[in-house]
Amino acid sequence: MDVSTSGLMAQRARMDVIAGNLANITTTRNEKNELKPYEPRFVVFQEDPNKGTNNSVGVRVAAIGRDTELPPIRKFDPQHPDADKDGYIYLPRINMMTEFTNAIEASRTYEANLGAIEISKSMANQTLRIIT
Repeated sequence: MDVSTSGLMAQRARMDVIAGNLANITTTRNEKNELKPYEPRFVVFQEDPNKGTNNSVGVRVAAIGRDTELPPIRKFDPQHPDADKDGYIYLPRINMMTEFTNAIEASRTYEANLGAIEISKSMANQTLRIIT
C-alpha cells in the first residue's frame, strides 16, 4: 500500500504541473512581471526506497523542472499590450494535445494505484477472515 500511495502522490504532483502549464498557455510574462513567456514545467520522478517492503520501491517527485530549451512561439498580434515594435508577442511553447495526453496518462496511473490499494485492502480483509 505504501508503494501505491507514493504513486498517488507523484501523479497528483504531475497533474498539478500539467494544470499549471495549461493555465499559462498564453502567459507572456514571468513571475517577476518581466516580458518573458512562461516556461513550461515537467515532473522528474525518482525511486524512493523508503516506501515499500520486500524489495519493492516507491516513487517520489525528485524535482519540478522547467523546459528552457525550445524557443517561445512568435505570434503576430499588434493589439496585444505586450507586443514588440514589430507587433509580435512571444508565447510559451506548450502543446495542448501533449498536455492532455499526459493528463490522461497521469489520471489512468492514479486510478491504477487506487485499484492496487483496494485489492491490497481486500486481501488483508480476506486474510483476517481466514485467521479468525
